[in-house]
Amino acid sequence: MARRANYRFERLERERAKAAKKLARSQARAERSEKRKAEKASPAGDLPAEDRPAEDQPAGDRPAGTIDG
Repeated sequence: MARRANYRFERLERERAKAAKKLARSQARAERSEKRKAEKASPAGDLPAEDRPAEDQPAGDRPAGTIDG
């Protein structure tokens, strides 16, 4: 005997698969965007002395009150 068609279940399964695929694409797009933004960010050498992390600055350029390592 042939099985009875369950159209509602099949439609829900198609919609669920479509939503999962759309989410995966969206996440991949967001990751690529973040990667591009990170690559565009200027390296520490391009920042003014007061904006650079303390370990990148020469000892004489560090603001008062910082701990020299």
